[in-house]
Amino acid sequence: MRLRNIAGSREVIADSAYTVKDPQTKKGLWKKEVFGNSKPIHIEIGMGKGRFLMDLAELNPDINYVGIEKYSSVLLRAIQKQEQRQLPNVIFIRMDAEEITEVFAPGEVDKIYLNFSDPWPKDRHAKRRLPSRQFLERYDKILKADGVVEFKTDNKDLFDFALEEVEPAGWNLDAFTLDLHNDPVMNEGNVMTEYEERFSSQGNPIYKYIVSRKGK
Repeated sequence: MRLRNIAGSREVIADSAYTVKDPQTKKGLWKKEVFGNSKPIHIEIGMGKGRFLMDLAELNPDINYVGIEKYSSVLLRAIQKQEQRQLPNVIFIRMDAEEITEVFAPGEVDKIYLNFSDPWPKDRHAKRRLPSRQFLERYDKILKADGVVEFKTDNKDLFDFALEEVEPAGWNLDAFTLDLHNDPVMNEGNVMTEYEERFSSQGNPIYKYIVSRKGK
């Protein structure tokens, strides 16, 4: 269960050099004003404690990484890790993912990662699920023409839902697996999250897909 109420976490986030305040003001300016370079931008939505994003950033110094997390107490853990690692190509935002098109300009993002997202199990909350067609529509607005979304989960119901959303949303299912860690092709170069390591160690299969937009 995610921690959501650590006293003072919002103040730490507001004061941190590793977070972007008022991210709407950076729309279209992330490379120039935030990172100071022209490198590609990859984002993780719902990044949790940040291990996946920071491990990726260390492996790929020629890519800029933006971590998005809604819950202050979870983002605080990521900030603490970044204070130790001080990776120059990582920055964080505390925000709700529904506002993503207000923060990134059309074509500004090269890749989106969704890892072990909240399943929102009740049907009436389906549009809140990060791989829903409603969110795919948002991703379509900020991704480059050849941009992709990579989604991992251990929740079979959520993954089945995600697969069903691809076609009606107007996207292509480029690749998928029902057992990532035993799939030699899709597991090549896989970077694990904290949740992934825990769930996999319990014998749970990890599901993954890669999707892109039709006609782009």
